[in-house]
Amino acid sequence: MDRHFWRAIAMAVAFTCPAAGFAATFEFVPAPQTDLNRIYRVDKYSGEVSSCQYGLQEGSVGVTLCFGAGEGAGPQPPGEYGIVSSRHEREGGVFRVNYRTGEMSVCYVFDEKVVCTPQTSPPPSARPAGAPAPTPTAPRQ
Repeated sequence: MDRHFWRAIAMAVAFTCPAAGFAATFEFVPAPQTDLNRIYRVDKYSGEVSSCQYGLQEGSVGVTLCFGAGEGAGPQPPGEYGIVSSRHEREGGVFRVNYRTGEMSVCYVFDEKVVCTPQTSPPPSARPAGAPAPTPTAPRQ
């Protein structure tokens, strides 16, 4: 076998096998609502969120309905974003999280666009309502 054969094999492998150095650009998660066939997508670097779902169309196998970024769902400051689905079976939205800052927002489809609340996080000293204050401990001798 000549070198052209092996070069062709190497090229085929290079294009069909993902390289270890390439990171995924998007993350996908389904909406937690059990009777909704919607998938959310977030750009892991920019935080932009979009969504798609299956739709019926007479005379066809159906269509993929996609919803672009609306208010608050567009690009955010550069970060390391992900999306998290709650376990609430009637919730149609998801949480967009920034793994670098700890900020979160809630995203959902509204008027055929994905919208998100502003990214936020609790203040560092915040305690849940009704949580007891930390008990000081005596220093060890």
